[in-house]
Amino acid sequence: MNPNTQALLSIVVPLYNEEENVALLTEKIHESLEGYTYQIIYVDDFSQDKTRSVIKNMKDPKVHLLALKKNYGQSLALAAGLDYAQGEYIITMDGDLQNDPSDIPQMLSYALDGEFDVVTGIRQKRKDSLVKKIPSKIANFLVRRVTKLDIKDNGCALKVFTKDIAKDLNLYGEMHRFITLLAFLEGAQIKQVPVKHHARHAGVSKYGLERVFKVVADMMLLLFIRKYFQRPIHLFGILGVLLILLGILINFYLLIIKLGMGEDIGNRPLLIFGMMFILGGIQLFTIGIVMELLIRTYYESQSKRPYRIKNISIGGELS
Repeated sequence: MNPNTQALLSIVVPLYNEEENVALLTEKIHESLEGYTYQIIYVDDFSQDKTRSVIKNMKDPKVHLLALKKNYGQSLALAAGLDYAQGEYIITMDGDLQNDPSDIPQMLSYALDGEFDVVTGIRQKRKDSLVKKIPSKIANFLVRRVTKLDIKDNGCALKVFTKDIAKDLNLYGEMHRFITLLAFLEGAQIKQVPVKHHARHAGVSKYGLERVFKVVADMMLLLFIRKYFQRPIHLFGILGVLLILLGILINFYLLIIKLGMGEDIGNRPLLIFGMMFILGGIQLFTIGIVMELLIRTYYESQSKRPYRIKNISIGGELS
């Protein structure tokens, strides 16, 4: 056995109302990772059912429960689990039993070889409705179009990360669906492997068609982050300068007409456009400067996490 297989693994699973799935999921993880050293980190995103009670009653020493103080959404629940994880390799998956833990050893083998920082699944024969498939296809298409990353299935939650990459991921909003892209932007080497996909065992899906609009909005934000996050002045400053120059050219043209030809320019809409371009350009340039200062503050200030944990229990006992 590769000595690296004895490295501690952290399996991070965000949960919301999964009381009927969590016990079976735990059993399947134990079966799939026999011989490995691992911890299971369940992050309960303020479930309204008995999910927390079911986990505590298992009294499993390998199971760590992070109970959040309110419902923060999947991204921040995942961020809490990643921050807490202690393993050299961190595995993420959904809690609805659609991901199959038996795929983990094969995926882990690529990470253990040291060549890849992230191993992500490609769901085969996906057992989902069109309501879930359509936003996923849109997200995959947009990622391929606006980035150099050719990921076939960004929506697959089953992933293996090296610790250094996972700890550097800053998840917020609903960025969990682009977690592979975020890792890529951190310089990760990525491997894609086919994985099994099952129909939901119990409970109901928490997603609908409204995800289409969220995908588009998050994609636009990621495009800005990818190109201009560290130097926003390069976006807003350049646009501002271009607008100012365009406004100056328009007003210079009108000045020639006024002085050289004696024509009246006071009632010309072009004069208003010229002034609007100059004022708009000044505003954009100013925004760029302000954002530069905010980015410097962001990097230099002490970071604070955007979630709060109510309590942590290990093996059913509060730690």
